[in-house]
Amino acid sequence: MKFVVDVMLGRLARWLRLLGFDVIYQPDAHDDQLIAIAEAEERTLLTKDARLLRNRRVNGYLVRSTRWEEQLREVIAEFHLHAFIRAFTRCPECNTPLVEVDRESVRPRVPPKVYEQQQEFYR
Repeated sequence: MKFVVDVMLGRLARWLRLLGFDVIYQPDAHDDQLIAIAEAEERTLLTKDARLLRNRRVNGYLVRSTRWEEQLREVIAEFHLHAFIRAFTRCPECNTPLVEVDRESVRPRVPPKVYEQQQEFYR
């Protein structure tokens, strides 16, 4: 399942990404831009703004919880996402899928102790 998340749900977006879900979060996007993204990419719009969901063209969900932990539980339950969780497979910042990289290629970029202790690296 793919989501687009409004500005009020930034922490939720990050945690959904950490669980492996494809989430677009653009805090500077206007309502009409969020709707256009949801339509064009067949994404579910997650929002705290009931007014935003009045647009019938978009599939959306009004997140009721106020704390990100509760929001995460709410969205997982609402969309039955438990079976689809693939933790740490997407970058929480940019949403790109993580891929394993050659260990030697990251040697100059990681602290020596980390390099010694870890066998797998992802970018």
